[in-house]
Amino acid sequence: MKKLRRKVYMVAGYNTIAMGTGRNEFNPKKERPGLEAYMKEAGQGVLKQIGGAENVDECVVGNFMAERFNKQANMAAYFPFIDSGLRHKPAVRVESACSSGGMALMSGIKSVLAETADVVLVIGIEVQNTVKAIYGADILAGAGWFNDRKKGHAYFFPGQFSDRAGVYFETYGREKTRKAFARWYRIAIENARLCETAQEFHNSNPDPETLAMTEPNGKVFVDNLNIFDCSKVSDGASAIAIVSEEGLKRCGIPLNEAVEVMGWGQIEEDITKSPADFNELSTVKQVVKEALSSAGITADQIGTVEVHDCFTIAGLLCMEAIGFAEKGKGADFILEGNTSRNGKVPVNTTGGLIGWGHPTGATGVHQAVTILEQLTGKAGKAQITLHPDRPYGLSVNMGGDDKSLVSVVFKKGN
Repeated sequence: MKKLRRKVYMVAGYNTIAMGTGRNEFNPKKERPGLEAYMKEAGQGVLKQIGGAENVDECVVGNFMAERFNKQANMAAYFPFIDSGLRHKPAVRVESACSSGGMALMSGIKSVLAETADVVLVIGIEVQNTVKAIYGADILAGAGWFNDRKKGHAYFFPGQFSDRAGVYFETYGREKTRKAFARWYRIAIENARLCETAQEFHNSNPDPETLAMTEPNGKVFVDNLNIFDCSKVSDGASAIAIVSEEGLKRCGIPLNEAVEVMGWGQIEEDITKSPADFNELSTVKQVVKEALSSAGITADQIGTVEVHDCFTIAGLLCMEAIGFAEKGKGADFILEGNTSRNGKVPVNTTGGLIGWGHPTGATGVHQAVTILEQLTGKAGKAQITLHPDRPYGLSVNMGGDDKSLVSVVFKKGN
C-alpha cells in the first residue's frame, strides 16, 4: 500500500528543558512546574512560530503515565489552556509506552494524509520527578507485561536490558562491549553539553568515559549495567507542527525551514512473549526496514539518526538493527568513532535519552525536533555537517523492551 498520498512536513519544533538530576536548577525538595506548565511552554513555543492558534486544525498529545505520576488524565483538554484559540478544536491524547511521542507524530501525520487537517499541533510530555526512583521504575514497568513484572527485578526495565547485556557479553565478549557502552555514554554527554535544554548540559566531568567504566554491582542495582548505562528520570515536553503544503502556506513558513516526512514504520510485537534472541532488537529491525522501504532509500543514505538509547545496550543493538553494523559488531562500530558527531553517521546529536533526557511521552517528539533542527541548519552549537550523499534523517522510538515501535524518515524540504 502506498502510504504517502500527499506531502507531509514538520516545522516549528520546540523543546522545554529536560529537567531532573544533573540540571543545576533542579532541587527535588522544591516545588517544580507541573504538566500544564510544560505543555503550555511547549505549545506556545510552536504557536509563536506558525502564526498563532488560529492556524491549527487539530491537536495531539503523547503521554505515557500521567495518571500515575501526576494523578491526571484527560490531557487533551489542556490544549485550550495553552491558548484560548485552541478552544473547541479536535484534540486527542495517545499512549504507546515510551513510544507515545512517536505515536503522537503518527497520529498527526495520518490526520494530514486523511485531509482532516492541514496543521496539527503535536506535543509529547512526561513529568516523572514526582516519586522516588524505585517507585518510578514500578510505574514505568507498565510498558511491560504484568505477569513478567511480578517476577521481574525491582528496577524492571534496567533488569530487562541488563539481561540483554549479559547475553551479549557471553556471546560477543564483555570487555570490548563494556568499553563501547562507556564510549556511548561519553558521546551522549559531549553532545548534551552543546544543547542548552539537555538534562546533562551542566555535566562537567572531565572524563565521562572512565566514569562510565564503573563496574556494575548487582547487589545495589542490576548485574550488567551501571547507572551511567541508563537514561535518567526526566520532566519535559517537546512540540512540533505537522503540516501539508497548504499548511506551510497558511503558517507562512518557507519550504527550506521544513522537513518532509519521506516514510515511516509503525509496528507492535507481542507483549506477552520474551525476546526470541536477546542479542537482537528484532522489532526495531523490522520497523526500520519498513520505514526505509516506505521512503525508498537504504541505510547508507542516512546522515543522522536519533535512536531510543534508554540504555547503552539498546543504543548498541540499534546500530545493528538499523544495519549500520553486522550482528555482534555493534561495539566495533561505536569504538571506531562512527556514531560521534564527526563520524560516519552522527547519532543522538543533542545527547539522546541518556544525555538530553527521557521524559517518556516526549521522547519521540524530541527526536523529530532534533532532526528538524539538524536538517534545516538550526541546531546551534550542536549543528553537524551532513554529507550530500547522506541527506536523510531517521528516528527510532521504542516502547517497552522492543515491543511498540515508530520509525520516521525525514529530508529537508526543497
